[in-house]
Amino acid sequence: MPDPVQFALDCERFGADGITVHPRPDARHIRADDVRALRQALRTELNVEGNPMESSFMDLVLEVRPAQATLVPDHPLQRTSDHGWDLDQDGERLRPIIAKLNAAGIRVSLFIDPNPRHAEQAAVLGAQAVELYTEGFARCYDSKDKTENCTAPYEATYHRALDSGLLVNAGHDLNLSNLGALNARLPHLHEVSIGHALVADALYLGLENTVRLYRRALHSNPPS
Repeated sequence: MPDPVQFALDCERFGADGITVHPRPDARHIRADDVRALRQALRTELNVEGNPMESSFMDLVLEVRPAQATLVPDHPLQRTSDHGWDLDQDGERLRPIIAKLNAAGIRVSLFIDPNPRHAEQAAVLGAQAVELYTEGFARCYDSKDKTENCTAPYEATYHRALDSGLLVNAGHDLNLSNLGALNARLPHLHEVSIGHALVADALYLGLENTVRLYRRALHSNPPS
């Protein structure tokens, strides 16, 4: 309680363009059966993220066949995602995994730090998208630094990814305070994944209003 399927359907009804889930080995965020139920119920895109080096994750994704799989380098004991792939080191291990997911009709997004070279490498490896890990931006923005300083590495990676033919996603520590500022500098983001902040805001603002406020943040000028 709440029922994750009903919660997701309500988010869709209130304007969400897709649902992201992260099934971890300890099932603390979502259970495999919930992912299966979501795949059957959703009308928008399902994005399943996780570490493809875990066989249980790959088995589930290939069974469910979501619209997108976001591959992250999380260790099973990690509390939350805290870095992107080092594609210099991990690229060749990811190449056959990406090919297998693509063969199943699944779009692949690689979770990366703001590094233009990694955006290029993601395209060479066969991914269709990258997700920019935005904790660094969020911490910088909260420190009251100038937005240009906070977004500079993200802008460079964003433009290199677009030039490489990739979709660009973003996620981690984005909220109603900083999302508009990021979107103003990266205006063609394909998607942003909002989890903790959206649920926290919904406690005060209500779920329907919260989803609509996040959509508005993606279509307005950044706060002054």
